[in-house]
Amino acid sequence: MTFELSLLFATLVITFLNLVIVFIVVARIKNNKAEQVSATQNQAHLLEQSFSDIYIKLVKQQHSSDQKTQQILFEKFQSVNQLLSNNNQRVAEQLTLMAKVNREEQTASIEKLTQSTDKRLQEISGQVDKRLAEGFDKTTQTFNDILKRLALIDDAQKKITELSSNVVSLQEVLADKRSRGAFGEVQLSALVRNVLPESQFSLQHSLSNGKVADCLLFLPKPTGNVVVDAKFPLESYKTMANPHEEQLLRNNAQKQFKQDIKKHINDIASKYLIENETSDGAVMFIPAEAVFAEIHAHHSDLVEYANKQRVWLASPTTLMAILTTARAVIKDEATKQQVHIIQEHLAVLAQDFDRFKGRFGNLARHIDQAANDVKQIHTSADKITRRFEKIEQVEITEPDSAELLTSQD
Repeated sequence: MTFELSLLFATLVITFLNLVIVFIVVARIKNNKAEQVSATQNQAHLLEQSFSDIYIKLVKQQHSSDQKTQQILFEKFQSVNQLLSNNNQRVAEQLTLMAKVNREEQTASIEKLTQSTDKRLQEISGQVDKRLAEGFDKTTQTFNDILKRLALIDDAQKKITELSSNVVSLQEVLADKRSRGAFGEVQLSALVRNVLPESQFSLQHSLSNGKVADCLLFLPKPTGNVVVDAKFPLESYKTMANPHEEQLLRNNAQKQFKQDIKKHINDIASKYLIENETSDGAVMFIPAEAVFAEIHAHHSDLVEYANKQRVWLASPTTLMAILTTARAVIKDEATKQQVHIIQEHLAVLAQDFDRFKGRFGNLARHIDQAANDVKQIHTSADKITRRFEKIEQVEITEPDSAELLTSQD
């Protein structure tokens, strides 16, 4: 009997261990750990083998027991074995199902990863194509800009070539004294025409002494008419300013340059300063800014000499300032001449304003009278309105009076 209890206890222990193994297998299946599940299954097979060995040993040890006890043990063992087989089958089915689920999940994950990778590759490819296209466009635009600039450079070179030829032509023109004189007169004419009206100057004006001035400016008193004569002392200046010439030649050219300038100053002072016809000063127009700058920078004695002779030296820039000042003087004089006309108009305007003031006073009085009339009309309207209100109140109280009479009867 004790042996049977021991065997029954062993059977229960085996059953409990099988259940523990099943729970462990199921738990590990849920964690998706295929390797651990396989190890657990191997352990289950090992335990089953160990129990089989124990059973064989028990049978050998109790071979002398009766047949009934052996039958009971055999049946118990068969039931335990059947239970183990069922558990193993369920574990195998669960493992198979889990493997299938894992394969499906892995397949889905691989497909999802493949789709994501394809999508990302397409995006990268699109960005690369876009950047390449933008790069090609920018390169094409840059190339076109370069071509345009090259075309502009070609045009500039052509213009420079034309300008060089024009400069050569200008040098040829300026090499002759008459040509230089004509050039100065043309430049003087252009400057004067751009600033003053035609009525305020005269070109190639003949004076009473028979001399012809390049330009005569008609300015108001006390300035009077101012003569502007163009002089272009270029030959001696070119030699003097050339650093490649010998110093002796340059010194001689400097002396000649001063003599030429003084001669021009004396000619202008003697020819164009005429009493009661021109002003007490004249303008010597030097068409070259370089010559004018040379005189003022290095030959101040010439400037002082010109001032003593009442001759004012002017370059194209300073002549423009002189002409602008002359225009302002002419405009101011014209305004002064029109002052009496302005005063007459102001007097007439004052009379008109006096009439306007009187009429405005009459209008104000009429407006005040109208305001008083409106106020009186408003007062009358208020009185009439109050009377209507009293009449309405009387009509409302009449039925009450009738009722009182009825009650008295």
